[in-house]
Amino acid sequence: MSEASPQAAPLQPLTGPSLALGTVALSLATFMNVLDSSIANVSLPAIAGNLGVSPTQGTWVITSFGVANAISVPLTGWLTQRFGAVRLFTASVLLFVLASWMCGLATSLEMLIGFRVLQGLVAGPMIPLSQTLLLSSYPPAKAGMALAMWAMTTLVAPVTGPLLGGWITDNMSWPWIFYINVPVGLAAAAVSWRIYKTRETPTKKLPIDTVGLTLLVMWVGALQIMLDKGKELDWFESGQIVALGLVALVGFVVFLIWELTQDHPVVDLRLFANRNFAIGAVTLSVGYGLFFGNVVLLPLWLQQFMGYTASAAGMAVAPVGVLAILLSPLVGKNVGRVDPRKLATVAFAFFALVLWMRSNFTVQADFATIMVPTIIQGAALAFFFIPLSAITLSGISPDRIPSASGLSNFVRITAGAMGTSTVTTIWDNRATLHHVHMVEKLTPTDPAAGEAFSLLTSAGMGFDQAAAQVTRLIDQQAFTRAACDVYLASAFLFLCLIPLVWVARPKKGGAPVDAGGAH
Repeated sequence: MSEASPQAAPLQPLTGPSLALGTVALSLATFMNVLDSSIANVSLPAIAGNLGVSPTQGTWVITSFGVANAISVPLTGWLTQRFGAVRLFTASVLLFVLASWMCGLATSLEMLIGFRVLQGLVAGPMIPLSQTLLLSSYPPAKAGMALAMWAMTTLVAPVTGPLLGGWITDNMSWPWIFYINVPVGLAAAAVSWRIYKTRETPTKKLPIDTVGLTLLVMWVGALQIMLDKGKELDWFESGQIVALGLVALVGFVVFLIWELTQDHPVVDLRLFANRNFAIGAVTLSVGYGLFFGNVVLLPLWLQQFMGYTASAAGMAVAPVGVLAILLSPLVGKNVGRVDPRKLATVAFAFFALVLWMRSNFTVQADFATIMVPTIIQGAALAFFFIPLSAITLSGISPDRIPSASGLSNFVRITAGAMGTSTVTTIWDNRATLHHVHMVEKLTPTDPAAGEAFSLLTSAGMGFDQAAAQVTRLIDQQAFTRAACDVYLASAFLFLCLIPLVWVARPKKGGAPVDAGGAH
């Protein structure tokens, strides 16, 4: 899973316009990639409505990209050594552009998911290779500054994504959230190729763990489809879900056995024998799954049940990056001096606070009430990625750091996709439960029900119209209470991560931090 093969001879740093243009091109490609993981969040109701599916089915647009992206990450090292970093990076960007264009042209959910899978697969090498090429452009003394500038694009994108996605959805149409990648990607690919084509990395033919890769795709894919389609097919009452569950379980067990007995596994599972890596990867992944699932839930609730437009929902979600941008450099400077477990504890406590605040939302919540937890969540993000990456890589030998970084990112991205499916499924199930409880109380003798029907019929509505309006109000209450249930449970799980992270024993002075972890 290494990100690039070693150079035959050290390359000289770039200077002048080439350095500036190269940095901009690599950052643009990274920005486009990270943007695509957040820009669709606020557009899901519009996409679902346009394609004639439910908003829950619409979340497959996000989960399909995430799973495909996670699967392609472990292949980056092999592909780099086989084709060269510059060729692979340029090809990834161009294929990403093509997949984005095809996403915009999709006329059905199945087509859109297929092209999102392609987009996720080709996106895998882009972020690690942009880091690799960027570091080769700067002298070692300025490597930290270069990575800081690069990392800033991964923090700005989550702010820009919801705002841009909301504006495009309201003022143009949802396909344009994908079409905007075309000019940006073509420019990034053209400039990158022009500047870096003479700086290609050495290539060599290496064996690839084809069996391991096939097993990985099989069990991860089966598990994700099971989570995505479970509610729709009534879970294990469906033969299809039972079959998918068995494929995922058997595939996972065989995958574990195979990978642990191979000399060149597609993922080095032996890394989990390292206490710091195991604790860091688990807490990072569980935390990211909870965070990302709730990030998808908020704009869905706002648009479906609070009357928000896509633009307004984007404005409510976007400020998450503000404190992250301000505080991340501070955390990065001090992660080597302060115990990263303390910094991670701060992150989990902030996340728990944010989700507890959201668990008190009601249908009367105003924009400011919704915005405040979002702003605080930015501070949680700043203390989240960097310290946990430091814990994950602490004590790992330098030659295994690329593998550790790649495996950690694979587990994290997979957890994000699965967290989205799990959160939206629980939200639907809890809403159904609340709806049933509220309807049980709605009897002809109930004074509140009688008064509501009287008010609606006196306003000129027929009985059926009044009944539909009451049902809509019950749905609004049921889904709001269900969202609060999800938020409260997520807050509790974040608190449970605090004692777990203290089981790690990071070495004093920290560890090399994976700057790519923030996407």
